[in-house]
Amino acid sequence: MIIVDTALAKRHAEGNPVRVAMVGAGFMGRGIALQICKYTQGMELVAISNRTLDKARQAYNQAEIEDVQEVTSVSELEENIRQGKYSVTEDAMLLCQAEGIDAVIEVTGAVEFGTNVAITAINNGKHIIMMNAEVDGTVGPILKIYADKAGVVFTNADGDQPGVTMNLFRFVKGLGVKPVLCGNIKGLHDPYRNPTTQEGFAKKWGQQPSMVTSFADGSKISFEQAIIANGTGMRVAKRGMHGPTVASGTSLKDCVHNLYPLEDLTDGPGIVDYVVGAEPGPGVFVLGTHDNPIQQHYLNLYKLGEGPLYLFYTPYHLCHFEVPNTVARAVLFNDAALTPMGAPQVEVVAAAKIDLKAGEVIDGIGHYMTYGLCENADTTAAERLLPIGVAEGCVLKRDIPKDQVITYDDVVMPEGRLVDQLRQEQAAYFAANDEVGRNNALKHLNRAEASV
Repeated sequence: MIIVDTALAKRHAEGNPVRVAMVGAGFMGRGIALQICKYTQGMELVAISNRTLDKARQAYNQAEIEDVQEVTSVSELEENIRQGKYSVTEDAMLLCQAEGIDAVIEVTGAVEFGTNVAITAINNGKHIIMMNAEVDGTVGPILKIYADKAGVVFTNADGDQPGVTMNLFRFVKGLGVKPVLCGNIKGLHDPYRNPTTQEGFAKKWGQQPSMVTSFADGSKISFEQAIIANGTGMRVAKRGMHGPTVASGTSLKDCVHNLYPLEDLTDGPGIVDYVVGAEPGPGVFVLGTHDNPIQQHYLNLYKLGEGPLYLFYTPYHLCHFEVPNTVARAVLFNDAALTPMGAPQVEVVAAAKIDLKAGEVIDGIGHYMTYGLCENADTTAAERLLPIGVAEGCVLKRDIPKDQVITYDDVVMPEGRLVDQLRQEQAAYFAANDEVGRNNALKHLNRAEASV
């Protein structure tokens, strides 16, 4: 998005910066704060919320901002914004409610909490940038409906692999090439990893063991590919995706054309998937086809081969470095890096990481009890499969053997969660397939909106 730098330079010259707030000051949040505060002209990070204030202050301090003030009310935060002061708070909802903030970046990775942040920001007319694939993959489609009604942008972020993939998808589609696979390159996939096995790696990089585990056990990539599917209309070829493994260091361009059954790519809307071990990694890729023989000749001349599959790839993802681009796209151009295009296409369902026993309470994503698998949304609904995004806190009614997918009928759900309410709304809204039904669903949505 080269146009973004010019637009931000104009805001800087006018003394009218884009004002953004951030919820979450962990590993990724600190990087975002540094990038905005030190390297992004025309944008100001006016407030950070975190459950421990010291980490919020640390995020600013790392960006060489020492003078920050704690706020405990909307009026205090708004006054600081007017005076050009930086604020920290334990109450994330202040950031979502205060005037003078254009957009909120959600960087917690928590599903129920992140869902509350997103809906509160949307209901208060703020664009919401999700560095939280878990929320996006669980209730993103209905949050997009809320955002459309409020006239704001709901989007995943540039820099993270889903946003990089979607930028590449749009580029490829703009060439007249039909994308048939959106892929992710992984270095490791082991569904049985847990915070104990990943503790050393997490400590080395200053990350949370559960977050690192979600990368290793496949839960994170499942969420990432699910939200790409929801943003493109693609599906998965099978539960869990193909996910082939190649010899470490194998060049993607030398192997990718034969990794996936051609019929899975071309008989339908295309698929999302991944490969383990290929280089360059980590990176993302798109496979596409072209039906014009003249253009096929040109693509061959330009070293993309004879087809029928043409490979396009981005050999890196720079995560927090590109998040300011997403903020600018939303605020200045009303453009989303990646947002659901309609009804859910792919869900992330919970499978047992170990033998589970009746009466146990399911722990969180990237912990000891479950891992996530991609499944097509129609299958998920038909088989009443339990999304991993709502699995935490559920009580098991019966024993579940290792690797079995858990269903709603296997658990007792916690009471009073917003994420469950939105799941119900999402199902009702997108089940309406005629004008009368959709209008009724919208009335239901309006009533629900008034209650949150």
